[in-house]
Amino acid sequence: MYDYIKGTIAELKFNSIVVDNGGVGYLVYVPNPYAFEVGKEYKVFVYQQVKEDEISLFGFKTSDEKELFLKLISVKGLGCRMALPILAVGSISGIMDAIERENILYLKKFPKIGEKLARQIVLDLKGKLEFIGTGISDDVVETEQELQEALLALGYKDKEIKKVVSQVDSNKTIEEQIKEALKLLLK
Repeated sequence: MYDYIKGTIAELKFNSIVVDNGGVGYLVYVPNPYAFEVGKEYKVFVYQQVKEDEISLFGFKTSDEKELFLKLISVKGLGCRMALPILAVGSISGIMDAIERENILYLKKFPKIGEKLARQIVLDLKGKLEFIGTGISDDVVETEQELQEALLALGYKDKEIKKVVSQVDSNKTIEEQIKEALKLLLK
């Protein structure tokens, strides 16, 4: 069973992406392919579905998205192909909130989700989603730790580092983040 695939996005399709890892292109079904950029490297969290006649990979940008997907497909009558559009249209917090508050109308707005299935989602998942974290990407946490280690190596103290790390733009490369953090530390 795969947990994630780290690779470069080779192609975007209407409901999937192709992740190139070591010269092998993995076709991965995702909620929103346009959240990825061709030519960029990503850590794609995956779920492998094995059926009698096919093997499919379903991918997510964050581990929280994957965890919610796994919970959704555990609901009776809700398969992988029905759970993907839920994640494409709704936010993790919105979906969790709707389940906890038994908001059937919110759940029915998703494709192929009727009254009966919306009630089944609430019945099966209410009170079972607390473990799903904050939605912060594992890549962001990894880069933040890398930034802290680099600043520690340069002789800065933990207290100083913690003040500036939260102010640094996490979308930048690690080199750009270090430069930005050094500018903030020198002020």
